[in-house]
Amino acid sequence: MFVKEELEAQLLALTPAQKAEAIQILTKTLNKGSLGITKTPGVMGGEACIAKTRLPVWLFVSLRRQGANDAELLQFYPHISAADLVNVWAYGDAHTEEIEQALRDQDEAMEDEV
Repeated sequence: MFVKEELEAQLLALTPAQKAEAIQILTKTLNKGSLGITKTPGVMGGEACIAKTRLPVWLFVSLRRQGANDAELLQFYPHISAADLVNVWAYGDAHTEEIEQALRDQDEAMEDEV
């Protein structure tokens, strides 16, 4: 029998990385057509992107840090879904070092252009 309180207690006991993984699993079962986050050599330098797009995870992490919320992101990028954003946040939470490095690399590239 499903007991909401028991499930909630178990979820709250998870580490952030475990929570991110649980979200990815749940998202995949809710949206079977989604492949989540992919890395493709030659596409955006092999960066982690929303599947079947050229939209890197670091971009959304950066936009969120600048104050954009999910509703705004879905409006700015109408071809992605709420499930895509769940995958983005879960991936970002589970791979913080990778995303932080990608953000530093982008900052350096922007500085080089100036």
